Amino acid sequence: MAHAVRFYEAGGPEVLKLEQVAVGDPGPGEVRLRHAAVGCNFADIYFRSGMYPAPLPAGIGVEGAGTIEAVGEGVTGFAVGDRVAYNGSPLGAYSTERVMLAAPLFKLPDAISFEDAAASTMRGLSATYWLTKTNPGIKPGDTILLHAAAGGVGLLAVQMAKLLGLRVIGTVSTEAKAEIARAMGCDEIIFYRREDVAARVKELTGGEGVSTVFDSVGKDTFAGSLKSLKRRGVLVGCGTASGPIPPIDAFQMMLQGSVYFTRPAFADYFADPAERAELAALWFGHLAAGRIKVEIGQRYSLDQCVEAHRELEAGRTIGSSIFVL
Repeated sequence: MAHAVRFYEAGGPEVLKLEQVAVGDPGPGEVRLRHAAVGCNFADIYFRSGMYPAPLPAGIGVEGAGTIEAVGEGVTGFAVGDRVAYNGSPLGAYSTERVMLAAPLFKLPDAISFEDAAASTMRGLSATYWLTKTNPGIKPGDTILLHAAAGGVGLLAVQMAKLLGLRVIGTVSTEAKAEIARAMGCDEIIFYRREDVAARVKELTGGEGVSTVFDSVGKDTFAGSLKSLKRRGVLVGCGTASGPIPPIDAFQMMLQGSVYFTRPAFADYFADPAERAELAALWFGHLAAGRIKVEIGQRYSLDQCVEAHRELEAGRTIGSSIFVL
């Protein structure tokens, strides 16, 4: 028997229940994986709340790291004892052990700990494709605006952006978050709760604006993000922590300077095997070499899942949150 967190109805953190579940043998294309650590991500809140629909009852969690204990028929490229990490459906990462498809797995270099992998596989690979794929025109020397720069994805994105030669303006809510964002390489800080973000961006860019905005906040920051762009800039809607992004006004996009908007999905940038391999090699290569540091601000046990979601949803976390098993 394994322990797993499940929910039977959409709602607040209190709908999460830790239960004992049976774990069988892997079928064709599957592996049985024992987790060492599991990521706690904002995407998990979207599923739990019903923003992202899931057949109920459901497990929860999309990111984990551990060791393969059994391999099903037809699985190639993986063997019992392999250290792996993953991000992707189906839900069920909040568990001590699970059977899952082998397709989402990445082999984990020995230099990367399970905790760092659980804290950064989804976040790091997301930051990698955001920065290298969503705006093909981005180039060394460009200035970007990164919302939630001290969050789990934000701190990794800051470091990746600096490796790519970009100037980073980051938004944060507190002095403590500003300190850690600067330590990871953020060039400029905007306190979005007390400053006019777009006005500060224009001030910091000589009135021009930034080439790209990475906005994981959504409703509360969308208007300011749009106004922060330079002519023909790109607004990348990475998330909706404050609520859904407002309807896109095509005429306003033209008035703003013929700017672009995209709402990328992880699966669409990892569907092609060659592109998947390219992005994984870039991310895990930097991580294994120590060029990027993973900041784990919060560690929980599975029976603290309700508390973990409350703190994440309230914006009280810094860096990544994980469950240690």
